[in-house]
Amino acid sequence: MSKIPLRNIKGEELGAYTLADSLMVLDKGLQAMHDSVVAHMAARRAGTASTLTKAEVSGSNKKPWRQKGLGRARSGYRQSPVWRGGGVAFGPKPRSYRKKMTKKAARLGFCRAFSEKVAANEVIVLDELNLAAPKTREFAAILKKLGADRGALVLVDRIEENIRRASGNLPRVEVCEARNVNTYQILRYPVVVVTKSGMADMEKRLTSDAGSDA
Repeated sequence: MSKIPLRNIKGEELGAYTLADSLMVLDKGLQAMHDSVVAHMAARRAGTASTLTKAEVSGSNKKPWRQKGLGRARSGYRQSPVWRGGGVAFGPKPRSYRKKMTKKAARLGFCRAFSEKVAANEVIVLDELNLAAPKTREFAAILKKLGADRGALVLVDRIEENIRRASGNLPRVEVCEARNVNTYQILRYPVVVVTKSGMADMEKRLTSDAGSDA
């Protein structure tokens, strides 16, 4: 059984949260974890770069000068890629950079990423996270008491409005619902803070993910 520190918002130790070893994956999934991050970053690319081909550059089909007799190289049209202002040969066009990845491999990569965080003692479980008002200072103070002020991913079961607004101006801090978090987010931050209710959602995901043998 893996023991994860259980604390309150004051940073006080309340014991340990027990995570079953059957949910941990540390002997496989490195490649799946890498592929998940690559696929996520690729999907974020806009892919909107666009250039004009010679067929799309405006201009007539008139020859700039006659074929022979002037001592110049022959030229048929001003839209030629060899001319300044002409079309672009093999230039970029709008495209999608998304990469295909099987669900089984994606699940395995997610499980390996979270398991490594747990093994490295970079996961903290909070008994509860409630803010009476959307105060950034109060939210920052909570993270400091938890030792997560260098940067943290905060996972909850449901993002309340006060928490969303309080965390919005904090750099290197992201609040996400546990059921929607991805592998890239888990690996991006030095500390993962999970509420007990959010941990229940994580265990559901790990239960289905741990059975993957991709």
